Amino acid sequence: MRVIRSMLGLALLLNLLVIAACGDGATGGEGEVQGRLIVTGSSTVAPLVGEIARRFEQKHPGVRIDVQAGGSSQAVADVQRGTAGLGMISRSLAESERHLDATTIARDGIVLIVHRDNPIDALSDEQVVDIFTGRVRNWKDAGGDDGRITVVNKADGRATLAIFLDHYELQSRDIKPGVVIGDNQQGIRTVAGDPHAISYVSIGTATFEASRGTAIRMPRIDGQEPTLEAVHRGEYALARPLNLITHGSRSALAEAFIAFASSPEVHDLVEAQYFVPAVE
Repeated sequence: MRVIRSMLGLALLLNLLVIAACGDGATGGEGEVQGRLIVTGSSTVAPLVGEIARRFEQKHPGVRIDVQAGGSSQAVADVQRGTAGLGMISRSLAESERHLDATTIARDGIVLIVHRDNPIDALSDEQVVDIFTGRVRNWKDAGGDDGRITVVNKADGRATLAIFLDHYELQSRDIKPGVVIGDNQQGIRTVAGDPHAISYVSIGTATFEASRGTAIRMPRIDGQEPTLEAVHRGEYALARPLNLITHGSRSALAEAFIAFASSPEVHDLVEAQYFVPAVE
């Protein structure tokens, strides 16, 4: 019996530790939030949430927020397991995820990127499909210079891949990649280092990198200009929400952070990351 009681006590202690690590979010005097909050998920959203977290911590000295990238699928898994208090996904909830709660904190889009020296300035949807499925393998067959195309594709579990596949009505097995990458920065580094490469990443990330001289360009997609202004006007087909997600009841700390992250108080941080504020 003593062994059983010891085991039960250990299990209870472990459960309490998990709750605390995920941001049980106690409130201090006069409603002040305190505690630690773990936030995991999308590499697109993580830099923005990291900046929001720093500002939130300045306003609430008793709070520590741990932001970890790993992909949108990781966020869903973590909040469902209870190993993270909040998740970050760079897409809408899937039908199978409707039991989760999502709050949009910004809007973004997906853009094709090629090397800065690639003369291609526009591609049709048909050309994009032909390139990524391997039906077109040389840039000269897409209106560019002679050179074998390097298709840089996102790894399974990434929201950017899911949105790309859904938009072009493709399956993951249809893509014929030369390189498989994880986050946006990996895609940008790969394309910037290969004059014949093509990939797709966040408009926000690509716009920021192009502005600082990284060797990439963003061709038009089926006549659409890939700009933040087009996303803002609702005129860009590959736009997407950037969401914070929770599962079940929210802690006081999680509730306070979500309210802050979706408020006008962080619009300057959203725009500094080259995203579009979700609330005007």
